[in-house]
Amino acid sequence: MAPPKIPRERFSANLAKSRARTEKSTFVRQTYRQPRADARKTAKKWFAEYPKAAYWTQVESWRLLEGDVVEFTMRRLPTAD
Repeated sequence: MAPPKIPRERFSANLAKSRARTEKSTFVRQTYRQPRADARKTAKKWFAEYPKAAYWTQVESWRLLEGDVVEFTMRRLPTAD
């Protein structure tokens, strides 16, 4: 059984709250809105340039938009130290 979907307004509000809490965070974030194939390439490039083990790189959030477009936020530490 598929999990219930969150209404778009609530999703947007939750994402805004989360980003407001993390403004003081040490993480570097970048949000993209790209076609699915380009989004995969971008995420793979982040993981290649900033390995997960050293930078804690991850896809912080993502959602599908109309026209097979993906909006997603990548997150990583600024340095591997």
